[in-house]
Amino acid sequence: VNPFLSLLNSISSGLSDAELSEIKFLCRDKIGKRKLDAVHSGRELFSILMEQQLIARDSLEFLRKLLQHIHRDDLLSQLVQFEEEEPHARDNQPDGHEKPVKVICDNVGREWKKLMRELGMAEVKLDRIAAAHPYNLYEQLVQALREWQLWKGKDAKVADLIKALQSCSLKLVADRVEE
Repeated sequence: VNPFLSLLNSISSGLSDAELSEIKFLCRDKIGKRKLDAVHSGRELFSILMEQQLIARDSLEFLRKLLQHIHRDDLLSQLVQFEEEEPHARDNQPDGHEKPVKVICDNVGREWKKLMRELGMAEVKLDRIAAAHPYNLYEQLVQALREWQLWKGKDAKVADLIKALQSCSLKLVADRVEE
């Protein structure tokens, strides 16, 4: 059984109808009214939140805020326990990416979307990252590279980063990454 889905199922089972209604209200700016009206359980709501990438195994901040707003510290403690026990997807990434990511983040700047498009990232993901960190280019790039690593998994290669940098006319950054 997937531990993340098990956590969501457990949280869903612990929600009363009134609490589900509160959470739906708190999600009104993220989910359309028609979709929210069709939601009758926490599981249905969590499925929508996952589809819209508002919650994920390694991104539980939005769920944390929802549980805090409805004052369900017991469910919040389940979430914290999951985060502490669950090996994060980032741990599966090769250590070799840490230095290249720092070099890229230190040197790319406003061209980050061009680079991420070259790496094959979806425009929707890029827009979501930009909206989440509107005034911080460095953090936008850090998050975009993290998303790329999670998406590619073991296929996330430094060579691909170098090739994409060169394709984007960022040869100096590519040379620094190679070093």
